[in-house]
Amino acid sequence: MTEHARTASAQAARQVGDIAELLDVLWEQARSDSPAPNVPASQLRVMYLVDREDGLRMRALVELLGAAPPSASRLVDRLQALGFVRRDPCPDSGREVLLSLTAEGRRYLARIREERDDLLMRTLATMPARQRTTLTRSLAAFQEALTGRPDPRLLPPETPPAPAPEAQDVARSA
Repeated sequence: MTEHARTASAQAARQVGDIAELLDVLWEQARSDSPAPNVPASQLRVMYLVDREDGLRMRALVELLGAAPPSASRLVDRLQALGFVRRDPCPDSGREVLLSLTAEGRRYLARIREERDDLLMRTLATMPARQRTTLTRSLAAFQEALTGRPDPRLLPPETPPAPAPEAQDVARSA
């Protein structure tokens, strides 16, 4: 990677980080404005992960969170007490537990996502159509780069992942 490419990547990474921080603040505001219960961000993250993979093993949740098993278990305990998550025995291992969202948990997430989508749609409506199209393509490439790789936490810090060819094409066309 050339010095110019490294600098451009560092600038892009900083901008993505700044946007993620801004979205965190906006999400927190939207979450705080939501009707009760006010689920903390750490518990909401658990709900997102369980929603992505219904029947998520508790051990997998611990790994995804990068948390100690007792901490993850306490998060699940709180969500279970709210009626948002349920634990079921794992059919192929008596020692493991599968996590699923309840219907109430799905409704809660849908409400949170609807509020966030509304906020984003109002913001995107202020952008010219061409910029929205470019943003959509770039975000799709970014999402593919993130999800098409092993868990980013497992990559050595000194080895930046190589950009996907599609992401380079989108970046050049932007």
